[in-house]
Amino acid sequence: MKSDAQIQEAVYEELKWDPSVIATDIGVEVSTGIVTLFGHVGSHSEKVAAERAAQRVIGVKGVAIAIVVKLPLSSHREDADIARTASNVLSWSTYVPYDNLQVLVEHGWITLTGEVRWDFERRGAVSAVRDLMGVVGVISHIRIREAVSVASLKHEIEATLKRRAHDEAKAISVDVSGSEVVLSGSVHNLAERDLVTNAVWGTPGVCNVIDRLSVT
Repeated sequence: MKSDAQIQEAVYEELKWDPSVIATDIGVEVSTGIVTLFGHVGSHSEKVAAERAAQRVIGVKGVAIAIVVKLPLSSHREDADIARTASNVLSWSTYVPYDNLQVLVEHGWITLTGEVRWDFERRGAVSAVRDLMGVVGVISHIRIREAVSVASLKHEIEATLKRRAHDEAKAISVDVSGSEVVLSGSVHNLAERDLVTNAVWGTPGVCNVIDRLSVT
């Protein structure tokens, strides 16, 4: 098992390795496997890249983000301009049901609201606007429309986990209540947890996932 000092060093190295992150502006603290990233970056996309870099490191049990986005003067844009661009980008995306979404921009923060059928559509909407110039952050209030009740939902989820998560599925408990799924048990790292939760989100009929998985 890695010590906090070893994890801290590994996270620093991963940040330096990632070309989309300026590692010199980011600090790393680690306590009992929980990584806190602090400092500042020049865009929201860089902030997301730093978070993902930390999650890739073996031994990391969780990541807390205290990074501030400080846009350079050349990247500043009016909220109305960001809103128009975000709206256009969403309308051009083949994965996003644009007619069911609304965009609100305040001080560079984009808030998305509306309703979609699938989680991949919700994630696609966030991804589509996240990297736009002038964006400081993205808040998603997009809901997933509840599908027709699926009697075999739990069976489908467990079958999906066996297909995609292999041995990890044996240590995971799946509880279904209506269209809500509660995951409990353990995984080896954050990448495995993402694999499991994404597999569940991709199951028809799932509207909410409560992740109680622990990293061991």
